[in-house]
Amino acid sequence: MFKPIGTTSSLRFLLSRHAKLGGRFVYCRNTSTSPYNHTSSNLSTRNRKTITTTLGLLGGLAICQWAFGMEVHAEAPPVISTGGLKRELSVQHIQVENSLQNPGVYAWGNNVGRVVAPDSDNTLIKSPRRLPFFDNMLLRDLNLGRNIGVAVTERGDLLQWGIAYADGVGTPEITLKGKNILRVQLSQDRVFALSKDGTVYSLPMAKKYQLSGAKPSEASWIPGLTSEANIHYRTLKPDVVDIASGFDHILLLTSQGRVFSAAASSSFPVRGQTGIPGLTYATRPKDKPYDTCHEITGLNGHRITKIAAGDYHSLVRDNKGQVLSFGENTNGQLGFDYDTENDIVPTPRPLPLKSQYPGTNLTVTVKTLAAGGANSYFVVNVEDIQKAKVTSDLLACGTGIFGNLGNGKWTHVQGSPIKVKSLSGLSEYDERVNKVIPIRPKYLSVGATHTSAIMNNLTKVDASSSPNSPVYDVNYGADVLWWGSNEYYQLGTGKRANSCVPVYIPPLDPGDDVGGGMSTRKDQVHRFQITPRKKANISGRAVEFEQRISCGQGNTAVYSAV
Repeated sequence: MFKPIGTTSSLRFLLSRHAKLGGRFVYCRNTSTSPYNHTSSNLSTRNRKTITTTLGLLGGLAICQWAFGMEVHAEAPPVISTGGLKRELSVQHIQVENSLQNPGVYAWGNNVGRVVAPDSDNTLIKSPRRLPFFDNMLLRDLNLGRNIGVAVTERGDLLQWGIAYADGVGTPEITLKGKNILRVQLSQDRVFALSKDGTVYSLPMAKKYQLSGAKPSEASWIPGLTSEANIHYRTLKPDVVDIASGFDHILLLTSQGRVFSAAASSSFPVRGQTGIPGLTYATRPKDKPYDTCHEITGLNGHRITKIAAGDYHSLVRDNKGQVLSFGENTNGQLGFDYDTENDIVPTPRPLPLKSQYPGTNLTVTVKTLAAGGANSYFVVNVEDIQKAKVTSDLLACGTGIFGNLGNGKWTHVQGSPIKVKSLSGLSEYDERVNKVIPIRPKYLSVGATHTSAIMNNLTKVDASSSPNSPVYDVNYGADVLWWGSNEYYQLGTGKRANSCVPVYIPPLDPGDDVGGGMSTRKDQVHRFQITPRKKANISGRAVEFEQRISCGQGNTAVYSAV
């Protein structure tokens, strides 16, 4: 005698599960404004077959009962806890819960400099691994070099580790304390830290030079008294709101939208990346330090809102969405075609992105930009005035020999910015505003030879934990994709092949997924999603934080950021 499970509840569970999972995690091109088309187009063939098979089986059982008079008893489905059903529904839900309950740092890639795993002798860390030192710690910023790691604690203290800091140091050490640091950048041999009050601190990477150099006087906690600092450092400029450094130069953005530049290492910049024509080590002011800041007068008339720096080039964006670039252009990283006789642009030069979008009805503005190594990236809004329609594209230029362009090709030099097609023209239906909205990268983290795009797709991190909440009330985060060089396993795929297209990676913790790291569920989307900002309880206190990505020199980190 047949004894099927309860048909009504089982079918409702199947349909809700497939509708939620099938329609949630797949992007669509911006070709329709109908939410129904969007959802139905995202149902996979496998999902349709599963539902069809289920309906067919139920129908067959009903026919048998009618034809042969067989008594079919419907049994209630097994009792499963809400937590168990959420696990069945969404791998992403488990990731979000784990990240909120167990904040910390994951790192992988090149470990020659003892950066991604200070306690390991392995030179390659092939998959994401937690750094025990940072367990349950929240950070303001984190940056990785080949041989140096730097981070800013929740209280604003600067941490350093790696062999470029000091060989044999197994755990990060506080080097700059009590300065309320917000952001940190690395050059070839120096660390730059931006404080909340707008001061930029410049200090040598190596611990021995920090201890042996001249230590400035600091205000004491006792009014009217001063004391000597614990380490050697210099201050560059006040009233700074953002910094971006390359291999041997640094850009400083002030609150008034002015940009200054300075030498950032013992090797003086000579490739036009400072934006100061004629500035060399020989022509620098002799009565001032070599890292004296100079205002980039070529930007006069522009109120700059964003800055970015690659190894030897610089990018700025003004409040009108226009980009200007300067520095080395041997790989087309400035966005201009390579010219053998003029491979250096010493002064800011406007980048005419409108040429990529012919048509009188189109306006193009840059929302954000990023740079690293010999590559530049631009997230642009393309508005069709006639149709009152806005789409978002990601453009890339520079070297593509490692797949850095993300366009599916291995190009040595790319001058004019081209689309990263898989991350351009995306949209999704937002039920909160009842319309289709564009999906664009929220920000990009660019390493020396690889890149990560953190998308601004719709997220949900407020699912109720009450036993009475619907079983499909699950959390999900933002999508994250990587591309470029994978020589040191820095993409996080677990393989060593470079990727010339953006790819997803598995969840960071093997326990985040079903089956110990690789999902055995064929209908589950198996990929890492990053947790957006959410208030959670950490060590008995409520604090708001999110996960962030940092791509370095052959390595990558994910950290919990306030």
